[in-house]
Amino acid sequence: MIDYAAVVIAVAFVVLVGYIVPTVIQVRKTATQAERLLAQVNTELPGLLKEIKQTNENIQVMSAQAREGVGRASVLMNAIGDVGETVNQVHGMIRGKSTMLTKNLVGVLMSLRTVALALKNRAQKKGGQANGK
Repeated sequence: MIDYAAVVIAVAFVVLVGYIVPTVIQVRKTATQAERLLAQVNTELPGLLKEIKQTNENIQVMSAQAREGVGRASVLMNAIGDVGETVNQVHGMIRGKSTMLTKNLVGVLMSLRTVALALKNRAQKKGGQANGK
């Protein structure tokens, strides 16, 4: 009975080794590929880091320029707003002055009309008296 047990143990050991050997070989291949990948990353990484650093510096410069441009545009827009407000005030004054000038002109014309009518009435009265005498 011990012979059968030894044979079963030997067969189980052979089967176990049969499954473990391919797995160990695959692990070894994977480790070799990982080692190659790490070597490639080690050679390319310094260049990539240098490019990233340069890109970061460029972005910082562009951001500073954009902030400066926005500041200048803000000043310009404020100045344009002030000019617009001044134009609006001048327009209001001119409109007020022109309304007042129009009213004064209408008043003068009405006065001239009244004077003209009075002169005409007086001339007619004098002409009527001359004819009546």
